[in-house]
Amino acid sequence: MQGQNQQQAYDRGITIFSPDGRLYQVEYAREAVKRGTASVGVRTADGVVLVADRSARSPLMEEDSIEKLHTVDDHVGVASAGHVADARKLVDIARRYAQRNQLRYDEPVGVESLTKEVTDAIQEYTQTGGARPFGVALLFAGIEDGEPRLFETDPSGTPSEWQATAIGNGREQIMTHLEDEYSEDLTLGDGIALALSALAAASEDALDAVNVDVATADAESGVFRKLDREEIQDYVEDLDVDAEETDE
Repeated sequence: MQGQNQQQAYDRGITIFSPDGRLYQVEYAREAVKRGTASVGVRTADGVVLVADRSARSPLMEEDSIEKLHTVDDHVGVASAGHVADARKLVDIARRYAQRNQLRYDEPVGVESLTKEVTDAIQEYTQTGGARPFGVALLFAGIEDGEPRLFETDPSGTPSEWQATAIGNGREQIMTHLEDEYSEDLTLGDGIALALSALAAASEDALDAVNVDVATADAESGVFRKLDREEIQDYVEDLDVDAEETDE
């Protein structure tokens, strides 16, 4: 009975390590991320691409109410996987930090320092009694000193930088596709095509432009922007054409 009570303490308490050094609540938060719809990030020489699966749970749901991509500042944005409400809270933290940096130093916030500010906030919730970890992972994409940067956050509060990565459901399949197809000489357009094809590789259904959001951070202009539906449709149609040619 005593052993069972101890197991429950490890299981429920965020501040208690298990005997093998694990924090179960953090691992459960990672499972929440895995259940979320996928987001993909690809860094190229010309900029960074974020692609997010925004499939609606019901045809009655308003499509514009589904938020998977968020603008943090003119030059940086975020994609999420996991609990959307947790993502919105962390995006608010990122926006406030970006605004403070602009007011204090009169310059855009660095993508790396912005990511670490958010992961510091995430980490606090892994050692605070009466709280729970954030059940979401984020991809930060932006331009810093003219260079494209892509970072991933984890529910443990760990930041990591990537050339290409994915979070959410189907991550293993998406990462396999990215590892096979990624090249450092990709253009920004190539990066969009790669991210879309990687997302399609992990789905049993055909890729639909209505269910995908795409954004880019362009190194030349230094601007983060979301693509409109017509632009996304063009890229999806190009993928369909390439797939048909390959089959033939």
